[in-house]
Amino acid sequence: MEPFTSLTAVAVPLDQRNVDTDQIIPARFLGMPRAQQLEGFFHDMRLDRSGRPREGVTLNNPEYSGARIIVGNDNFACGSSRETAVTVMVDKGYRAFVAPSFGDIFFNNCFSNGVLPVRLPADRVARIRVILHELPGAKMSIDLATQTVVGPDGRTDTFEIDSFRKECLLKGVDSIALTLGYAKDIAAFEQRQGRELSWL
Repeated sequence: MEPFTSLTAVAVPLDQRNVDTDQIIPARFLGMPRAQQLEGFFHDMRLDRSGRPREGVTLNNPEYSGARIIVGNDNFACGSSRETAVTVMVDKGYRAFVAPSFGDIFFNNCFSNGVLPVRLPADRVARIRVILHELPGAKMSIDLATQTVVGPDGRTDTFEIDSFRKECLLKGVDSIALTLGYAKDIAAFEQRQGRELSWL
C-alpha cells in the first residue's frame, strides 16, 4: 500500500448529498475483474443510457482532469458495503476525499486502501465546492502529518484523525501489516510467557 504523507492536486466538487456506493460503482460491475471495474466509476452519473457523457457533470469536465481529490457533500459514500467503492476511485487516481460526513463502512475501507477521508465543517466544505466550481482545475493541499488542508482559496483548516489510522497511512500499511511488523516481539513474548507461565 502506498504511504500517504501529503498531496497537492486538482480537486473536483460533487454537490449531491448522500452519494451512495451504488452510484460510485453500480452493482452490475462488481463481478468484473478489478481492471474492468473502472468502467463502472460513477457510470450512471457520468453517462446517459446511450453511453454519452452527461452535460453539467463535473466528473466529465476536462478542466478537472487529473483530479486526485473529491470534495463531496453530506454522507458521502453511504449505502451498501462494498470495498470496490474505494478501490475503483483509487484506480482512477483519487487519494483523498473531503466531506462533512461519510458512510461509516466507506470511511473505514479508505484506511485499508491507502486513501484519506477528511471531515471538515459543512459550511467550509460548501465554500470549497463553490470555489472549485468557479475555478475548475484549482488545486488543494492535504498534509497528514500536520493534519491540515489548504483550500483553493489558500485558507488552512485542520482535521481530526485517529492516531493509529494516521500511523498506518503514513507508513503505508494496513492494521494487519502493522501487526506483522511486530512479529519478532510477539514471538519473544510467547516464548517468555511459555517459560514463565508453563502451567497455562
